[in-house]
Amino acid sequence: MAKSKIVLLFLLWSSSIMSTSLGYDSSMMSGLNILPSYTDYFELNTVTLALQSAISWAGCAVAGFFYGNLTDWIGRKKAIWISAVITLVGIILQACSQNIAMFVVARFVVGVGNGATFICGPVYLAEVLPLKWRGVGLAVFMDFFYVGGLLSAGITYGTAKIPSTWAWRLPSIMQGLFMILAVILLPFVPESPRWLAYQGRHKDALEALAITQSDGIVDDPVVLLTYQEIMDTLKTEVETGQKTSYADLFMSKQSMRRVMLATSVAVITMCSGNNIITFYLGAMLDNAGVTDTTTQLQINIVLNAWCLVLAMLGTALLDKIGRRPLAIYSSALMTIFLFLVGALTKVYGEGDDTSGIYGTVACIFLFQGFYSMGWTPLAMLYPPEVLNYSIRSVGMGIYTFLANGFGVLVTMAFPIALEVIGWKTYMINGAWDVLQLLYVILCWVETKGKTLEEIDELFGGPSAANAIHVQDVIEGRDPGLAIKGDGVVVTKGTSMGAEEA
Repeated sequence: MAKSKIVLLFLLWSSSIMSTSLGYDSSMMSGLNILPSYTDYFELNTVTLALQSAISWAGCAVAGFFYGNLTDWIGRKKAIWISAVITLVGIILQACSQNIAMFVVARFVVGVGNGATFICGPVYLAEVLPLKWRGVGLAVFMDFFYVGGLLSAGITYGTAKIPSTWAWRLPSIMQGLFMILAVILLPFVPESPRWLAYQGRHKDALEALAITQSDGIVDDPVVLLTYQEIMDTLKTEVETGQKTSYADLFMSKQSMRRVMLATSVAVITMCSGNNIITFYLGAMLDNAGVTDTTTQLQINIVLNAWCLVLAMLGTALLDKIGRRPLAIYSSALMTIFLFLVGALTKVYGEGDDTSGIYGTVACIFLFQGFYSMGWTPLAMLYPPEVLNYSIRSVGMGIYTFLANGFGVLVTMAFPIALEVIGWKTYMINGAWDVLQLLYVILCWVETKGKTLEEIDELFGGPSAANAIHVQDVIEGRDPGLAIKGDGVVVTKGTSMGAEEA
């Protein structure tokens, strides 16, 4: 197998297993909240139930304050290593918890580690993966969230019958395995070529590109063009005074527009109603009339498998129909089914009509499925695409802070809302989803088929008249540039290592 393909497989492995660990964590809490051995051990009430679920979001939000700068300072790969260590420390504390206070502290530490991973993982993958694989690689980063959820649901279902605290401690311990597997291959993949170039390590940057695109051949035409495109864009950012700092997020209209687009994903992925299911599926099913614990755990397993299938379908559509159309279709369909969940819960939630109960559960599946089809693959793909290099890491820090800040809000509010106003919670959330859909329709830009540097042109980056478009050259769409034999014929601009016509 060619060297570049092996490296790409390693990158996809790391992406998928990091996502598996994050998904396992979220689904584990949903499963634990169903287990009597867990809720009885900590004597949870409505407030402490919400707190132990929401505190991990708070930890993720805290990571958003500082981990973007750390990622720019020490490099993408080292940042991933540190995030894994933080998560493992939290997992050990979690599995050893003796009271609710210790468990809450452990969940906070796990949250910081998860938040750090959410920042540095997508940034690294966006910058190191070739254009052809960027959509799949970053989509898989969240698609396998459901693989982790499925594994967690199955493990929790299997340990539920253990007549001791090991019923919930064992699932906690298993989470650490996935984080170890996620980072074990990092020594065999390159650092981000864009980070290396920004640090002045130009030879290393060129070699990193060659490793992922041309089996290590540094004078490959496509590698040289990609390198020149990166250098031209970074040069423009330096000349215009852009720095890797939080202040630069708000220094220009273009930067603010980028941040608004990136953070719109944070809001939508947290506030669409999906987190009711992620953390409080048991309460939803209680309201729908499904109260048996074993049945709820079985539904949780099937739901995660269903969502994985729809997320993979969405990933397959990303580079066919585009990011923006997929977001629109997904948002429209999930909004419809969330309204239906509310209506059916109102009519059948208090009764014993089997058909009505099945209908409600079916709408829950369809809502979560259509959310997964669009927003699961887009969650960690679109934000790093629309953020340029200077603000990519710190922008993902803001993204993580807002996503998890809203995560704290909804995980604290939803159990209380479900208890107090029941089915009306879904109706209010559905109305909010309509506003989200309108924002995507009116404001989003399409990034399909463009390198990160070409996306910059949509926001006033390097002039399109002089910019080198790598994919256009490869596919023969650019009359001013062409690959000829082992060289590159250039009739506009310049390219390092290329011949001038």
